[in-house]
Amino acid sequence: MKKAISMNLRERIVEAYDGKEGSREEVARRFKVSLELVKKLLRQRKRTGDLRPRYRYCGRKAKVLPEHGQALKQLIAQEPELTLAQMKERLGLDCTIGAIHWVLKKMGLTYKKRRSMRLSKTGRTSRKRAADGDAAKAGSTRPGWSLSTSRRPRRT
Repeated sequence: MKKAISMNLRERIVEAYDGKEGSREEVARRFKVSLELVKKLLRQRKRTGDLRPRYRYCGRKAKVLPEHGQALKQLIAQEPELTLAQMKERLGLDCTIGAIHWVLKKMGLTYKKRRSMRLSKTGRTSRKRAADGDAAKAGSTRPGWSLSTSRRPRRT
């Protein structure tokens, strides 16, 4: 993970911009940082009034919270035959089925993986048998071409 820019540097960047020591581009060049960092610092100060790093606010927010984990645990204890989709529906969660899977895996819980009915047997895919050997190959070449050579036969 990248190291955060020091508070001293953050303050000097903002002070230089506020002191009209140049445009955002010139300030970025002067302090050898990206233009996006300068924009971000100015935007963050305007929105929050603070320049400190905001690690805890970055990244994707979890939709399955710890209290949902406890509810999942109770639900599985009561009804161990539920599928992930049924768990999502019962708890009214607004997340993907994969998110529920990962929460359960992290908690060390198992869930039902297939329906309770028997699996169907694999049926035949073709009604008639395919021809064997040369009979199958005969229809796959152009008339007048030999199977053993790639050259066309001479006409007499």
